[in-house]
Amino acid sequence: MKKLTLKFGGTSVGTIEQIRKVANIVKKRHDDGNQIIVIVSAMAGATNKLMSNSKSISKNFDSKELDVLISSGEQVSSSLLSGALIDLGIKARSWQGWQIPILTDDNYNSSKILNIKTDEILKFISDRGVAVISGFQGISEKSRITTLGRGGSDLSAVAIAKFFETDACEIYTDVEGILTTDPNIDKNAKKIDKISYEEMLEMASLGAKVMQPSAVQASMIDNIPIHVRSTFLEKSGTKIISESEIDHKKVVTGIAYSKNNAKVSIIGVIDKPGVAADVFEPIGKNNVNIDMVIQNTSLDGKTANITFTIKQGDLNKTLSIIEKNKNKINYNKITHNDKLAKVSIIGAGMIASPGVTYKMFRSLANENINILAISTSEIKISVLIQEELTQKAVKILHKTFELN
Repeated sequence: MKKLTLKFGGTSVGTIEQIRKVANIVKKRHDDGNQIIVIVSAMAGATNKLMSNSKSISKNFDSKELDVLISSGEQVSSSLLSGALIDLGIKARSWQGWQIPILTDDNYNSSKILNIKTDEILKFISDRGVAVISGFQGISEKSRITTLGRGGSDLSAVAIAKFFETDACEIYTDVEGILTTDPNIDKNAKKIDKISYEEMLEMASLGAKVMQPSAVQASMIDNIPIHVRSTFLEKSGTKIISESEIDHKKVVTGIAYSKNNAKVSIIGVIDKPGVAADVFEPIGKNNVNIDMVIQNTSLDGKTANITFTIKQGDLNKTLSIIEKNKNKINYNKITHNDKLAKVSIIGAGMIASPGVTYKMFRSLANENINILAISTSEIKISVLIQEELTQKAVKILHKTFELN
């Protein structure tokens, strides 16, 4: 007998018909003699609708009340799935985060799980019951409902797998597993059988939407293997495991991209110690995330140009912050471009394979794709390009590194 964590995303429980299908998957695993804990997301589109309702009430809707509101979608899907399982003759019950409880900090809209009480649910599943838990939500020490950030049901699943010490953590979604790139961009994308935590974290952080980055990070820290599977296809899926268990036959594992990036260049900054801190400190204090950073010093060493990238939605706020701090920063002018994309190649095999950078840049140059900025790590290379060239870049890199 195994103890399993099964998580079903919004597209898996998007309709009543799909919820019945999920119930049958759970029943099959249960009939095999396993103890089952299920985590569910809200039905597809439900959270967006709730967010829209909050904005209709107020542009500055209270963050604590927002968590109460947007966590309600998971309550609906957990109840419906429990009802579907009971209809199939299975003992089942839904649990909300506050009922277990799943204890979190009070960083509303993006909380971290601190502890999970396990006694009641362990007793229930040992009695052949199926526990259906609402993902994405918890409760703070102040007894306020909290949420874990968009996509937080993945994080719920990893935490459940950790605290309940389950034998497996399976993430069910609408694709057959982790693919080498977005199939909507390149129809030649194919399923990856195994991928390391580090590679998956890079792919998730750089735009791949199958798993939430913080969930991948949590699974890596606690060495919890993840199995990403399709709700709708009986396929083998993708296993996210330790790098030591993977034979990297290919240098590059996948291609990721993100759109809606903006580039800001501060021209003619007086080059002195602390100038970069003067630029980025007020931006960071206003909760704007900085991505790529490039600093070029003039030939005479007196001035520098500082270029960095942010999300498109943060551009106006960032420009305003820089303008307010002009006396402290002391620059000549600012330029910006808000229609950019970041395209990345990811692969642990790159560590021991020279020439990858050249190969990437040459293939883009041959397609007349200009690189505006570059950032690298041991297992990824990211380039900033014009947004309209995203599909072209992804497809040529996918072909160049023999992922078709």
